[in-house]
Amino acid sequence: MKRISYFVCFLILLLGVSACQQQPKQTASTKHKQAVEKAISAQDYANILVTRAVDGDTLVLENGRRVRLIGIDTPEMHESGKLHRDSVRTQQNIETIMALGKRSYRFTKDLVEGKRVKLEFDVQKYDRYDRLLAYVYLEDGTFVNAEIVRQGYASLMTYPPDVKYADLFHKLYQEARENKRGLWK
Repeated sequence: MKRISYFVCFLILLLGVSACQQQPKQTASTKHKQAVEKAISAQDYANILVTRAVDGDTLVLENGRRVRLIGIDTPEMHESGKLHRDSVRTQQNIETIMALGKRSYRFTKDLVEGKRVKLEFDVQKYDRYDRLLAYVYLEDGTFVNAEIVRQGYASLMTYPPDVKYADLFHKLYQEARENKRGLWK
């Protein structure tokens, strides 16, 4: 009888451990991501004001959220680790990259700052810095991400799974370089 009791206790213990393993614990990070997802779905991003451009590929909205433009990368205009990595990668000096970054920033600022926009999301809604990842459109339909590339003020930066417009961006990038627009002058 004792053996059966031990066996039953062992089975109950085993089932309890198995049930605990099947239900993942919610970490603080998971809870934060869920809160961000809920806030994104609750917020109306079909008509929202851009209060400022942070740089050539990052915006701030009227609700305080930062938006990182998907698929593009503009030169850095401030001292950072990325600035130094880009300098090594491109073989350009830091001052040149920062000057190009300021030109990209001014273009983006003139294009979107103080204007209402619509955000379109791809697979991922935010990056590791909790910025929204989005394709941005002006009220007149101008596709901001594409326009920055088309005018020659951004390079390409595509990270799967957010690749919805990668082919378009690649085509616009090649045309901008061939026609020596923007930073390619």
